[in-house]
Amino acid sequence: MNTVVKNFIHIENQIKSKAKDFKINDLPKIIAVSKTFKIDHILPLVEHGHLDYGENKVQEALDKWHFIKEKYKNIKLHLIGKLQTNKVKKAVKIFDFIHSVDNERLAKKILDEQNNQGKKTKIFLQVNVGNELQKSGVSIHQLKNLYNYCKELDLDVVGLMCIPPISEDNNRYFKEMSNLRKSLNLKELSMGMSSDFLQAMQNQSTYLRIGTSIFGKRFYKI
Repeated sequence: MNTVVKNFIHIENQIKSKAKDFKINDLPKIIAVSKTFKIDHILPLVEHGHLDYGENKVQEALDKWHFIKEKYKNIKLHLIGKLQTNKVKKAVKIFDFIHSVDNERLAKKILDEQNNQGKKTKIFLQVNVGNELQKSGVSIHQLKNLYNYCKELDLDVVGLMCIPPISEDNNRYFKEMSNLRKSLNLKELSMGMSSDFLQAMQNQSTYLRIGTSIFGKRFYKI
């Protein structure tokens, strides 16, 4: 069996095992973070039947996934990196989910492109839960305003996303995100990576963004 597929199955089994301990009925979905890996490294997992993949650069996603998505119609592509307004047209074209909406200007640009393309993209609002100056994301204090603005635009806001501070107790931030999701009555929560996905799962994350533990530590140039 292919190593990538083995790694994926191992993570799936961990999640299923822990779901009983955490008393979780609906298992979180795994976003296999395929950024920087060539498509031939990813294809065994596609052929295994996995559907959700994460990329952080729009052009890379277009180059890698355009023909694959035509062949495998059920694949869902998630933009997990920062989105610049000048890349929104291409992003709406290739991505099914955008996890990094954090300001009104970007939200309005997404709406305009959705209308132009006749496509509805699922949106996550990225929260700067650690209040870090170097990171993207709306502040906790401005989250409700951004959410209300997106709803006024009739964007399909499905959940919240965060990247917690490095070398901190992520449990604290995951709990805060879980509470914010509940306060807005949103269904989805995108948080947790290779190093902390079980903690995120324990705090009701519904999408786990896992890359290294699936594809390995080696990164490939496109």
